[in-house]
Amino acid sequence: MDLKIINEKIKEFEYLVQSGRCEKFQGELFTGVDLGTSSIVLSVIDEKGHFVAGASRKARSIRDGIVVDYLGAVKIVTELKEDLERCLGKTLRYGSAAIPPGVGEGSSKILSNILEATEFQVVSIIDEPEAAALLLGIKDGAVVDIGGGTTGISVLENGEIVLSYDEATGGHHMNLVIAGALKLDVEEAEKKKIKEPNKVFPIISPVAEKMAKIVHHAIDSLQVETVYLVGGSTDFPKMNQLFKKELNKKIIKPYKPIYVTPMGIALSCRNEVMKIE
Repeated sequence: MDLKIINEKIKEFEYLVQSGRCEKFQGELFTGVDLGTSSIVLSVIDEKGHFVAGASRKARSIRDGIVVDYLGAVKIVTELKEDLERCLGKTLRYGSAAIPPGVGEGSSKILSNILEATEFQVVSIIDEPEAAALLLGIKDGAVVDIGGGTTGISVLENGEIVLSYDEATGGHHMNLVIAGALKLDVEEAEKKKIKEPNKVFPIISPVAEKMAKIVHHAIDSLQVETVYLVGGSTDFPKMNQLFKKELNKKIIKPYKPIYVTPMGIALSCRNEVMKIE
């Protein structure tokens, strides 16, 4: 994995999301739909593997990896999809989504239904850490995807998933701790977490330590040398140090880890349709 190249790709995708711009593309387009606890992100990639568009919106449609507002999710995905189609001048046909490891076939079916309701041809529903690993281009190690609701773990050996695990501890639990400590409502707590990560880290460090212990317990019996941190809830400057202290392993966290999984989902969609290994 060349982290410098990966980070440049993420920065380019971040620019597309923030600016609302779309790039020129070649051939068919493929969309990754990441339905998170705090936001929904769509990423679009073309046949050549270039990310050409992206969009994000705050949402409360998912809780602990489970869809709790089906109609709200359909509405937001539909609106984001239509915005991207207008920008690109092309209908987005193929779509994929991702779920936390081990949440069950029911959740996978619901995500498929959401994609179908937004007029995507459903290509695949994969595990979130598996999607992240695809973008990172790794064959060995543990990918830890900490989102708003869950801590998902996938361990790869020679490109094969040998362990998948998920526990309902994520950014929302951090928000609850901040809210309680600072006497804020949960929405204000989340804003403070995003704006002042260094200031709130001492408050949420017990939650982060719990996440690290979850990972330690899951991978303790396996030969894992490197742990890759992705997901919005890992985006604290001191998170690497905390995980390194608990796991005593090499810790790698890419730039803006919140975008790694949605980009990986789009890449998975492209690879599956085009049958790329």
